[in-house]
Amino acid sequence: MNDYLERISFKDIDLNEPFFNSLKKDYYGFEKWFNKKANEQAYILRLNQFIHGFLYLKYEDGPITDVTPEISCKKALKIGTFKVNPHGTRLGERFIKKALDYAVKGNVELCYVTIFEKHQTLVKLFEKYGFIKHGVKTNNDTESVYVKSLSKINNDLLLDYPLIKTKERKKYILSIYPEYHSIMFPDSILKNEHIDILEDVTITNSIHKTYVTRMKVNQVKPGDILVMYRTATKGMKAEYTAVATSVCVVEEIRSQYDFNSFEEFYKYATTYSIFDKSEIESYYNLGSSAYAIKMTYNAAFSRRLIRKYLIENIGLERDSYWGFFKLTDTQFNRIIKEGEVSESIIID
Repeated sequence: MNDYLERISFKDIDLNEPFFNSLKKDYYGFEKWFNKKANEQAYILRLNQFIHGFLYLKYEDGPITDVTPEISCKKALKIGTFKVNPHGTRLGERFIKKALDYAVKGNVELCYVTIFEKHQTLVKLFEKYGFIKHGVKTNNDTESVYVKSLSKINNDLLLDYPLIKTKERKKYILSIYPEYHSIMFPDSILKNEHIDILEDVTITNSIHKTYVTRMKVNQVKPGDILVMYRTATKGMKAEYTAVATSVCVVEEIRSQYDFNSFEEFYKYATTYSIFDKSEIESYYNLGSSAYAIKMTYNAAFSRRLIRKYLIENIGLERDSYWGFFKLTDTQFNRIIKEGEVSESIIID
């Protein structure tokens, strides 16, 4: 596969592909609407040269008056068209993350989507990440309107996603080898890496990630915050190729001793994970505990921070063990600021 998610003009998309048949059936005038968007862009996923996912996003000034009741806001993101062909790779989560990243970038108060209630799998996916039924939109048919606030929190990791509550949360650096990093964290891929390494697979698409390690990470608790640190490129100096790239929030941490057998641990650890069975088994059999950390992938840094910068400008200790260590609040805040993570997702 040469491309992962493409951003492409409507005029360059073949509306005759079978993918669009259900949209034409569900939405009266869909072809006319599509053709009017000729110079606008959407995200698509191609597999074997055919489209299997389509996402159209649009910023709108509020209030939103073509739904009942109206949506009161100054600026919103409309998820205009969202369709995936289900095939077991959690592409829907990837598209939700893309939409929420777009919302954060646009500094909107909320995002909303209209859905026919017959699409219950899609409805449940949006509800999982904090979209709440608001009302209806009626044209030729009636759709439900689901809204997600990006300013109010529910004190729930998934309902609040991608917002990060930092007060009374511990923060850590957690290292990851390059061969795992970019496949697990696709928005954090380095500029000198090839996009071809990204594929339509569960671990790349999912908002959730499971990291398996033998480092002593058992102090980590749900809600704690992890700054992911991609270790040095093989054969190159860590000062310039080891980088902080992403921020994640811990959902759960489990020890191998929480399970009755390797197979049980493997079944848990391999969910949302790039690690294969032989790797996990080698960790499991080494004596002291292996750990599996389940986390949400909340944000990629717009500016990657190399080890040299982290030491000289943020104040991290050169002689620390950089596999895993605790950050002070001041260090974390500096990393978030210097990494150019949108301040709007950080909730004190």
